[in-house]
Amino acid sequence: MLCFSPFAQSLTHFITLTLFFLSTPNPNLTTTLTPPFLPLPQVKSPTMDGLNDDSGRTLTSSDFNLRCLTPDQRVEGLLAFSSHEELDRFNQEARQGNRHPELFALYPPEDAVEIRPIPDCPKEHAGDRILVRCQAIKYVIHFHYTISENFYCDLNSEQFKNFLKPHVPHVDQSTLARSAIFSITYPAPDIYLVIKIEKVLQQGEISDCADPYMTLRESDSAKNKDKLEKLRGQAEAFCQRLGRYRMPFAWATVNIMEVISTAALDLKSSSIDRKGQLPRRNSERYSTIDDQFCSVAAFKPATITISTIFKQEGDRLSDEDLLKFLADIKKTSAPQRRIKTIPGSIKLDMSPVHDTPPACLSTELIPLIPVAEKNIRPVKEVLEFPSNEVYVPHNIYRNLLYVYPQRLNFVNRLTSARNITIKMQFMSGEDPSCSLPVIFGKSNGSEFLQEVYTPVTYHNKSPDFYEEVKLALPARLTERHHLLFTFYHISCQQKQNQSGNCETLIGYSWLPVWNNDRLQTGQFCLPIVLERLPVNYSLHSPEVPPVKWMESHKGLFNLEIQAVSSVHTQDNHLERFFTLCHALEGGATFPLRVREEKIPENKLEHELKLSIISLSSSSLEPLVLFLHLVLDKLFTLIMQPMVIAGQTANLAQIAFESVVSIVNSLHNSQELTRDQQGRNSLLATYLYWVFRLPDPPRDIFDLFSRYSTMGRATAATVGSMLLQSRVRSSSNPDIPGPHTSAEDAEVKSILSAKVQSSNRLNLELLQRNSLMVTTTQAAACPPTARPCLTIVCVFSLLQQFHEELALQMVVSTGVCRENAYKYAWFFFELLVKSMAQHVSQLDKQSVPRRNRFSDRFKDDITTIVSVVTAEIGTILEVEQAEKVNISLAFFLYDLLSLMDRGFVFQLVKNYSKCVSLPTLISMRLEFLRILCSHEHYLNLSLFFSSPASAPASPCPSISSQSSGSCSFQEQQRILGLFELSQEFKQQHYLAGLLLTELSAALDMEKAINAIYSLLCSHDLDHRCIKPEVRAKVAALYLPLVGIIIDSTNYLDFTDDLENVPPINQSVAMAIAGNPFNTLGRNVLVSMHGKSIATLAADTSRHLLVCFLWVMKNADRSLIQRWTIDMPPSQLNKLLELLTICVSCFEYRVSLLIYQLALQKSQQAKLQLEEALLRGMGARGEMMKRVGGNVFLCTYAGKQLGIAFLAHLELTKAELDQEALISGNLATETNLIVLDLLETIIQAVPLAECKDSVIGGVLKVLLHSLTCNQSTTFLSHTFSTLRAVVVKFGDLLFEEEAEQCADLCQKVLQYCSSPVDENRSQACATLYLIMRYSYSNNFSRVKMQVTMSLASLVGKSSDFQEEYLRRSLRTILAYAEEDTEMQNTQLPSQVDELLRNLNSILSDTVKMREFQEDPEMLMDLMYRIAKGYQTSPDLRLTWLQNMAEKHNNRKCYTEAAMCLVHAAALVAEYLSMLEDHKYLPVGSVTFQNISPNVLEESAVSDDILSPDEDGVCSGRYFTENGLVGLLEQAAELFSNGCLYEAVNEVYKIIIPISEAHRDFRKLVSTHDKLHRAFDNIIQKGHKRMFGTYFRVGFYGAKFGDLDEREFIYKEPGITHLPEISHRLENFYSQCFGDDTLIMIKDSTPVDRKQLNHSKAYIQITYVEPYFDDYEMKDRLTNFEKNFNLRRFMYTTPFTKSGRPRGELHEQYKRKTILTTMHAFPYVKTRINVIQKEEFDLTPIEVAIEDMQKKTRELAVATHREQPDAKMLQMLLQGSVGATVNQGPLEVAQVFLNEIPADPKLFRHHNKLRLCFKEFIMRCGEAVEKNKHLITSDQKEYQQELKKNYNRLRESLRPMLERKIPELYKPIIRPRLENRESFKRLSFRRTQEENS
Repeated sequence: MLCFSPFAQSLTHFITLTLFFLSTPNPNLTTTLTPPFLPLPQVKSPTMDGLNDDSGRTLTSSDFNLRCLTPDQRVEGLLAFSSHEELDRFNQEARQGNRHPELFALYPPEDAVEIRPIPDCPKEHAGDRILVRCQAIKYVIHFHYTISENFYCDLNSEQFKNFLKPHVPHVDQSTLARSAIFSITYPAPDIYLVIKIEKVLQQGEISDCADPYMTLRESDSAKNKDKLEKLRGQAEAFCQRLGRYRMPFAWATVNIMEVISTAALDLKSSSIDRKGQLPRRNSERYSTIDDQFCSVAAFKPATITISTIFKQEGDRLSDEDLLKFLADIKKTSAPQRRIKTIPGSIKLDMSPVHDTPPACLSTELIPLIPVAEKNIRPVKEVLEFPSNEVYVPHNIYRNLLYVYPQRLNFVNRLTSARNITIKMQFMSGEDPSCSLPVIFGKSNGSEFLQEVYTPVTYHNKSPDFYEEVKLALPARLTERHHLLFTFYHISCQQKQNQSGNCETLIGYSWLPVWNNDRLQTGQFCLPIVLERLPVNYSLHSPEVPPVKWMESHKGLFNLEIQAVSSVHTQDNHLERFFTLCHALEGGATFPLRVREEKIPENKLEHELKLSIISLSSSSLEPLVLFLHLVLDKLFTLIMQPMVIAGQTANLAQIAFESVVSIVNSLHNSQELTRDQQGRNSLLATYLYWVFRLPDPPRDIFDLFSRYSTMGRATAATVGSMLLQSRVRSSSNPDIPGPHTSAEDAEVKSILSAKVQSSNRLNLELLQRNSLMVTTTQAAACPPTARPCLTIVCVFSLLQQFHEELALQMVVSTGVCRENAYKYAWFFFELLVKSMAQHVSQLDKQSVPRRNRFSDRFKDDITTIVSVVTAEIGTILEVEQAEKVNISLAFFLYDLLSLMDRGFVFQLVKNYSKCVSLPTLISMRLEFLRILCSHEHYLNLSLFFSSPASAPASPCPSISSQSSGSCSFQEQQRILGLFELSQEFKQQHYLAGLLLTELSAALDMEKAINAIYSLLCSHDLDHRCIKPEVRAKVAALYLPLVGIIIDSTNYLDFTDDLENVPPINQSVAMAIAGNPFNTLGRNVLVSMHGKSIATLAADTSRHLLVCFLWVMKNADRSLIQRWTIDMPPSQLNKLLELLTICVSCFEYRVSLLIYQLALQKSQQAKLQLEEALLRGMGARGEMMKRVGGNVFLCTYAGKQLGIAFLAHLELTKAELDQEALISGNLATETNLIVLDLLETIIQAVPLAECKDSVIGGVLKVLLHSLTCNQSTTFLSHTFSTLRAVVVKFGDLLFEEEAEQCADLCQKVLQYCSSPVDENRSQACATLYLIMRYSYSNNFSRVKMQVTMSLASLVGKSSDFQEEYLRRSLRTILAYAEEDTEMQNTQLPSQVDELLRNLNSILSDTVKMREFQEDPEMLMDLMYRIAKGYQTSPDLRLTWLQNMAEKHNNRKCYTEAAMCLVHAAALVAEYLSMLEDHKYLPVGSVTFQNISPNVLEESAVSDDILSPDEDGVCSGRYFTENGLVGLLEQAAELFSNGCLYEAVNEVYKIIIPISEAHRDFRKLVSTHDKLHRAFDNIIQKGHKRMFGTYFRVGFYGAKFGDLDEREFIYKEPGITHLPEISHRLENFYSQCFGDDTLIMIKDSTPVDRKQLNHSKAYIQITYVEPYFDDYEMKDRLTNFEKNFNLRRFMYTTPFTKSGRPRGELHEQYKRKTILTTMHAFPYVKTRINVIQKEEFDLTPIEVAIEDMQKKTRELAVATHREQPDAKMLQMLLQGSVGATVNQGPLEVAQVFLNEIPADPKLFRHHNKLRLCFKEFIMRCGEAVEKNKHLITSDQKEYQQELKKNYNRLRESLRPMLERKIPELYKPIIRPRLENRESFKRLSFRRTQEENS
């Protein structure tokens, strides 16, 4: 919007917006979770009162009555089946309901079918489009030159428009536009919108005209009323008289890129859609484009208000001047040269354009979206002049000319020519009536004008112009067309004697547009004619006519002409080529004029060849612009021979070479884009959308007349020559064809001689034309019929384009041949397109394929394929070879649709033979993958309705008829169907090739991906919906099953394991598996070593989904017979493979799934949908089939955080769909596994090895229960488990004890599920286990269920007791409602078992309250384990649970101790069962590891006998179990850096291994010992063991803990504030911040001074304490930190009550604490059972301090590698002159005088001896430091020496003074009074003696 003060309304204004480009860019489901992954419950703050309640009851008492609960809904018909067959049938029907028919709809690959990307449809180039809506704007973009055309609009009111009506005869609707769409291909930071405002011409300079705008104020409108009226009157007068003329007025500017950047949206999805024109992303020029300008098409609509409007200056109107102003504005935000401004504002609206708006006009004013309403303002598209090249071929007709008058020089003109304007016209002749209305009008006027005037600069004889004149060029230009310029002086003021005309003619100038058959463009400087124009002036240039010129013919008028045309090439090479082709087609007369050159007819062929050769020399941009036309012309020359001057022209070969050259140059250009297969996008677009066969020649007689004009020969002669040329190949016209007349016998003989010596090309051409009508046939025809016969012969012998193209490829040589095969994709697709059009034109679809193409053409194709195949192996660049290989594959792929398929199969066979090197296997696989993705692949491999329709087999031994049958003979052995036999390869050629590659090269991912993509295409193919069809297709891939089973060891299924097992699983598996520590996928890690896996996890997953698809769709009876006949080893492999399948497709909503979803772009999805499902995507199809009846009602999985979802930038709906699809995939794959397991189970009665089969099946089922599963799958799995229990219960409970234990644990785990359906199914299964084991080993089942419950509640932090209790109640209801068993003891037995389980549950519930207090939790677990002292199995379970808890907290030593205790327990019971010398003798053997182990001794009276039924029946109560526990303990000791304990553990293991001669185990054991000892040497003094603290609890709120003290073991280097903070946080949550008080000191707590309503905690750091005699045995750092029971802490005090005082009054109290057990133990805290205290006198404190200093000096001095800094620091504290309470002061206090009390004599003497040793150590340290110092520390050393000497001299008198009484005989103390745990001071001993 344009706003001025009110007086502005007095003049009419016109506004121009110009965008200047200143800086040049560098050219260069309801998800309910199921166990074992339940969400953690809310942790409640525990109350200490719970511990007080324990005192009144035993650990096995029950405090909850199950019968108070309501049982869950029971499974209907649990026992209502009459036979096993009925049960199987019921389960199968339930499993098959609501299943997904398409497995791959849930697991689609990124490229299921190999697709060549379809090129974009050719369209007009458009950059980022911006809509500018304004009121009066002219818009130009400059990049030191214009990069778009002008846009004009008039915003004047109707009142002012009426002033101009006499000058505007009518107004067209197209000129009323106020909005324009501009395109910016190359955004850059400095694009300025320049607004130029013009006004109607009036008298006066620009300054004078602008003065009222700057001086008159809106507030003064009342004062200036008269002035305003006067100005308005003048304006109206000027409009009426000078309304057709304009003058410059003002200008303004804004940087629109800053506006766009400010309003830009942060849309990462916005991409610049410039496929063919932008530089490639990896090119240098692309990298220079600023990122912030890459979202021009994605910014918020913005409104620009411009308030600074600059006045125009008459002498600074050129673009160069404006650029200088803009450069100043960029630097300083204002022009450096002072420019006056005009008050006002301009408002523009700017927004991105995504869709073409209604009423939009193209730059040629053609309606793009017409509208019916006539009063809608149109929107104009403005043509862009991109700043860099744009490589997009012309796709629309455009023929525009732009004229830019620049400068006029009339300075030397003597007349009064000062107000100068130029009238421009486009003339078709010299008469005034020849002025053409082709000039585009501006705003508010006519759409097209005959003339246009430039703005006038008042009183300027050499004006600059900024006008742009746009013309629509006529399609056909002649020499008469020219631009006429008429120069006028405009009289602004009408004189009295002057007529009404204000124009005074000054002169003329003109410019021919068409010169030498070429459009004239560029810069021109024209002279000016002063008199009337001469006759025929338009035929000459302005320099020629002899007329009166201004300034003697000097150039005075500068202008520039630019063309944007799809008609005129403006390139010399292209223009010459098109001109000569036009002449060849009969469109010109000779001699032909090409620019300055005249070409006679006899040189036309030579010149045409030169022009064809020079095509590749054209600039890239014009070549691309006219690419389609160039290729069309060249292909016409290749196909049709030409007769020039009576001679046949040979142009095919040179035209083909030119095509190859153009293809090569386009591929080599870095500016042009390519697709993922390396195809140039421009060429691909041409082939797909543009190419069609060259038009066949018109009627033969037309041809005669056409060519007769080209020479002097008669029509008959030319006709015969043309006939002769038509029977030859255009490749070599020197070879005549066979003649039809008898007179040519001599020529025939010459020809035969010539053929014998000719090259291969000549032979080819002669044989190719062997269909010529014989001489006798021609002679037999009547004369009148001969012309017709001749014409028929001609057309039957015309060379087809595909044949000529193939021949040219075969006979090409040199660089042409090399490039032709390098870019073979282009010529292959060209061949296929021409063949397809040939078949379509000649209606050959009904013709048999074998007869569609000639034998010679087939030979050429064979040769081409052979050459390309050979080239693939010789190309050094792998990437190039792969591209050629892919292009060849697609070529044969296309030929399968057009040619005889037996012929194509032969080509495939030849390819396979040639490409057989191991290095080329990847290419061979890619080749087969593409071929097999053919839409008729299944027909080629399987479904042949008759032998005639089957392709000829490339293997002659088997006829194609045998391939047509898809039924297998009954007598053929079933197992043979699952093997890749030679017979299979011959019957199913393509499938056999692919499966052979897979079996031979399994480590190649491409082979698997090819099979995977192929099966996906079958699965999603609507032709294969019927089950019987799918079964036939699956039978085609049965050999794949055998290949996969044999390759199980190569699969990798551990890629996404998330948890490291707490105990080494390889050790656990050595004990035949652990039902309590099996963590799902980790079982598989033990089954296979990761080291042998050679396939990536994704590839393994692809292979397994292929296996599952075959198993899902294959005939069920066939699979069952296969499993019956399968050897046991093969069946075990199959079961192992099923276990892997369960793990691989476990439901995991992990990062991997969402990254995969993120990587699949929308384009890839659309391609997949289009190729496979005809518009309905695989996932959409799945969702459609599932509909509202989604069976994935509940699912186990991980919760996704909001931050994670935001990180992936996916909508919640997309994430939900991904999770739903992932869950359905997991369910479907597991149901396929379950189907196969049921098939195997049903075949068991027919099998020989029944027991091993059931064990293997059960193992797979249990593993599936370990993984995350859906409720649907779990329901069917429990049904299958119940069927196994019903049918094979005896075998299960007798032979599969370990599997039965696993079964009990898994089922019980699901009994605690929060999902009702899962819990109901688990309860039914558990009751059925109890029922069918009642008569067979029920006691074992009871023990296993009890152990499972103990393990579940002890280890799982996520089980929920209320659900488990409800499940126990449901099982009780089953027992009560089972009418058949009411007369047995089963109900009472079940009731007793459930009450026992409820007791265990009640005992362990309390542990849930202390999950956040690890010490209390371990205390509780320890108490529960102690409660199972009489039940070794359960005690062992709880010890393992404790070990796992410790391991999770990284308390490896305590975890190891738990396992040592467990091993000691096992050893106790093994010693009762077996008497072997190599076994440990109970727990006594373990006391070298820890004396605590003796508590595992089985010596009480209530110990159960190990041979009692169900006792010690677990897998650990064996020798292997014992070894496994010890090995786990050794590994944990190693993790805890207690390598010495590792040695003690292996001392127990080694005898067992030696007894079994297990030398492998011995090798491994000694290797581990070697590493342990090596670690001791390497890390001996660097190991950090535990830190110990005394923690005392005081206050009634602590319950049992009140006034109890514990020693806490914390990790090494734990500081007192850390443990204090941890305990304070926890207990503050329990009691509240106001209740808990932390006691800061270590003084004894006085209970009387404590507040009874508060809770107090006192924490003190303690150190291990040893007697002197203990120190003799504890030499190493390990020994001083292992088996610790006594700890000490000190408390300083004085008699006055202060903690610190002077030396002579400083006392110290030592407190020694003794614990119940030795550290390390199975717990990290042990209660204190004894406490001792004794006090040290001040002199004893001094003795301890001096002894400590002396030890520190000795250690620092005698280290192997002394630390100079440490030594100097100790010396400074010992001999320094300024040490407070240093050694000298201590000596002066205690040694200066002999004490009066004789009791202190010995202390005095001991201190004196300590000082003597101290002085000696100081001397050694000073000398040692002398050797360690550097040269700059000599003064420091001298100072140290000086201080040392001073100290020694000061101490000498005191050290030499002795006490005579001390040398009397010593009275020995009474040793019999010494107690083992009491340490008395020497002072107390003297008192006792006295």
